[in-house]
Amino acid sequence: MIKIENVTKVYGRTVAVDNLSLEVRAGEVFGLLGPNGAGKTTTMKMLAGLLIPTSGQMFVDGHDVQADPLG
Repeated sequence: MIKIENVTKVYGRTVAVDNLSLEVRAGEVFGLLGPNGAGKTTTMKMLAGLLIPTSGQMFVDGHDVQADPLG
C-alpha cells in the first residue's frame, strides 16, 4: 500500500508538488500521469526517500518514508 498525505515540495519559490494526497491499496494498478513539470518525478523521488517533502507524510506498506527510507 502507498499512502501520501498532504505532501508539498517547494524548491525556492517554485512549488513542485502542492498538497498531494492519495492512497493506492495492495493489488490496485495506478498510473501517475501529467504534463512536464507537474511533479511526477519529484513525487516518485520523495516516495523512494531521495527527496524530503517540505510538508506532509508518505507511507509504503505502513512505513514512514522519511523515518525509514526505502533506499
